[in-house]
Amino acid sequence: MWSNFFVQQDEDGRVGVAGAVQGGGLGGIKGGRGQRRIHKMSDSQEGKIKLAFFVAIIGVTLTVLGMGTEFWVELAQPKNFSGNQTCQMAHYGLWKGCIRTLWVADIDPERTSCGPAELPGETNCTYFKFFTSGDNAVIFKKTTNKKLNLAAAVLALLSLTMMVMGSICIGMSLSKGVPFFLKPASFCFIISGVLVLFSILLFHQSVLALLSSDHTIPLHHELSWSVACVGSAGAILIFGGFLFIILSLPFNPWQKCFPHKNGAT
Repeated sequence: MWSNFFVQQDEDGRVGVAGAVQGGGLGGIKGGRGQRRIHKMSDSQEGKIKLAFFVAIIGVTLTVLGMGTEFWVELAQPKNFSGNQTCQMAHYGLWKGCIRTLWVADIDPERTSCGPAELPGETNCTYFKFFTSGDNAVIFKKTTNKKLNLAAAVLALLSLTMMVMGSICIGMSLSKGVPFFLKPASFCFIISGVLVLFSILLFHQSVLALLSSDHTIPLHHELSWSVACVGSAGAILIFGGFLFIILSLPFNPWQKCFPHKNGAT
């Protein structure tokens, strides 16, 4: 009896389980293990994490949607440049470019350039050869800068990789019921948002390099809806990452803004 008492004083954790076996059997073992269990998140905190993850998923969806399209920039000739009933314009993204032939009669009379791309007409699309043969693309006698285009595409792919890693961290956090993975997830989503914004910046620089490569054909250029989509996605991803940082804090500000009833945490 006394030996058991002294052993409990020296070996607190392990003997607590042994003493529990003598006093209460299997129920004592469960109680001893419960004292060493990692604190799990509450239902309220889990709901907030799911809400923040929903915000991040919106950013991921917009990013995938924008990156898969070829409407990052529109390059339009003057609508009367050819001197006939048709005019040409181009639009392209990270992976593919398209040349469209439109009818001048369909264009707004107040518009001086050919377009917009939504008008009916003939379309000829080809994938860029930056990733295969390494050749530059030629659009209206203007040559692309493949280094800038490749850099923009690589940053876009890296951002997608970080989004996947962040989603895996959130999935593990919710499945295990512990907030440990929130900080790695926040890092992944913030970095992915920053990479998306840098990808847009490099793409814009590649457009300017394309326009300055030749001045034979005057072109009007404007960034299209895909850039707006991807830019919004980058901002949403960064915002979602900061939400995960707040939720990973021991005493996050949401607890003060939305106190729980009955003293629940």
